[in-house]
Amino acid sequence: MARQTPLSRDEFPAFRKLQTRWADNDMYGHMNNVVHYALFDTAINGWLIEQGLLDPMTSKIIGMVVETGCAYFSEMAFPDTVVAGIRVGHMGTSSVRYEIALFRNDEETAAAQGHFVHVYVDRQSRKPQPLDRLMQLKLEDYLR
Repeated sequence: MARQTPLSRDEFPAFRKLQTRWADNDMYGHMNNVVHYALFDTAINGWLIEQGLLDPMTSKIIGMVVETGCAYFSEMAFPDTVVAGIRVGHMGTSSVRYEIALFRNDEETAAAQGHFVHVYVDRQSRKPQPLDRLMQLKLEDYLR
């Protein structure tokens, strides 16, 4: 399998700034790999809230993660600031593949990059639901 190359900031239409925490560092002195996934989750859900596409307390339709992955290129550690680049890689009937790159401080190439696939489901029944038209229209602007 060929190794991915790090993406650059200019390949992303949306960004969210995230702050690392003291507890993010592991005993090797860098950010533990599991923290990258928490940053992906925080970036995507924060962005969806900002776009008016998610209210975590009242939305009838919510995104459930069914797939995720990450490639690591360089270390990050507290007290780095992380800027998450966000784009939509694919939009299905009830699913969206979000692609995220994590940029350390002001660096132009990703320290890590990956994806989250959300399947949108009814909050109560947990059965997949088609994306509503407003969500489709907003997310189309972020398709790569």
